[in-house]
Amino acid sequence: MSEINTELRRNALGVAGIVFLVLAAVAPLTGIVVVASLVIALGNGGGAPASFFIVAIVLLLFAVGYAQMSKQLVNAGGFYAFVVKGLGRTGGLIAGFIATLGYNFFVVGTIGTSGFFMQLVISDLTGFNLHWYAWGLASIVVSFVMARRGVDFSSRVLGVSLVLETTILVVFDISVLVQTGYDASAFSPSTVVSGSLPIGLLLAATGYLGFEATALFSEEARNPLRTIPRATYIAITSIGVILGVTTWAVVSATGVAQAQQTAVEHLPTGDLIFSLAQKYLGTALTDVMMVLLLVSLFAAMLAFHNSATRYLYALGRAKVLPTILAHTRSGGAPQVAGIVQATFAAVVAGLFAVAGLDPITSLVPSMLGFGTLSVIVLQALAALSIIVYFRRAHDPRLWSTLIAPGIGFLGLLAISILAVVNFDIVAGSDALVIRLMPLLLIFAIVGGIGYGAYLKSSKPSVYNGLTTDLEKFNVHAEDRASTAL
Repeated sequence: MSEINTELRRNALGVAGIVFLVLAAVAPLTGIVVVASLVIALGNGGGAPASFFIVAIVLLLFAVGYAQMSKQLVNAGGFYAFVVKGLGRTGGLIAGFIATLGYNFFVVGTIGTSGFFMQLVISDLTGFNLHWYAWGLASIVVSFVMARRGVDFSSRVLGVSLVLETTILVVFDISVLVQTGYDASAFSPSTVVSGSLPIGLLLAATGYLGFEATALFSEEARNPLRTIPRATYIAITSIGVILGVTTWAVVSATGVAQAQQTAVEHLPTGDLIFSLAQKYLGTALTDVMMVLLLVSLFAAMLAFHNSATRYLYALGRAKVLPTILAHTRSGGAPQVAGIVQATFAAVVAGLFAVAGLDPITSLVPSMLGFGTLSVIVLQALAALSIIVYFRRAHDPRLWSTLIAPGIGFLGLLAISILAVVNFDIVAGSDALVIRLMPLLLIFAIVGGIGYGAYLKSSKPSVYNGLTTDLEKFNVHAEDRASTAL
């Protein structure tokens, strides 16, 4: 009988590989087509570029503490591991359940978005019309197969996707700059606070979802104590520049004063960006942009599938979930966790399809909306954990372990509260069943507390193992010298 492998592949990713994985999850082109349009229409209109830059500043402040915590911890559990380190085992269980729910729901949602747009775009360009679920199912199957090849293979595929979709956005930005120019009034105080700045910040924050995945790949990174912090700073900065500058180009093209009204008019069809692309890029490049949107959506699915799989793997290895989830292939890719994740996503999306529900009005709002809320709450929990951990350790570095992450935490807390209060906007639907979905977070909290108490009394070895699992991969030997300098 062959030995069961439970190890991830070490030294598979450098800074660039992790950045590709993270930025692909963010999906810049999708962020512009979907998120930026919503920020302009429902948020602060012509001041939308500022919303993206403000959120970037908040996240960079959080990243200062995140970088310090990353030097204390190398674990595939990502923010779940951070919370265990800072808020204890029960807090970690709560974070783990929230993360598992959020990321898995997010993958279900990507089946809906990928399937819907593939059906729409391919039918429009070729006349070949296939049901959205067939396209979505094909996408998750291909994602699963690629993920099984290993995280380094995924990073190369996602790198190509990232370069292509970023290139088309840069071409659009330059075209607007040359033909129209950028309007500096987008950053005037009166414009920035126009419309609804809080909603603008909330929606802009959804454009950064996925940056936190850097920590998930720490066990597979080369020199993780240096690689993870660098990848995090680069990822947040890159997202901010791409989304902020391109949104500035969009509002300049529409006219800053007219941006919100124009975006609202295009909201039902979701074609604000494509209508501008026709003018500034021409029909041929607009068609290319539409195809690249499909590539972007697939890249996001692959990246989030990798992230969701690693949360299942980490919880399985910690024996919180069945240990079979920790089994990996010979190349280090999580095998059983990947099968479970892809199957779950395909089955849930399939239920919506069998019921004859429209993906954009039912599947996507519910799954992506709750996934978004979960990840934002998870980020806030991680920020709090960083502060608590370093205060308990009496760390003298106040800026990097208290002030910067403290400001980041307050910003993330505010965004989390906004997300709960305005969940109908986050999810894009005011249906009662969708507005009640934030209650799942309460179940995750109660479940984490209850399960923690059960493990402590009935399975103390598993309960105690929640921290020893973290320390098992605490610091790679090759990094000790560098961190000591």
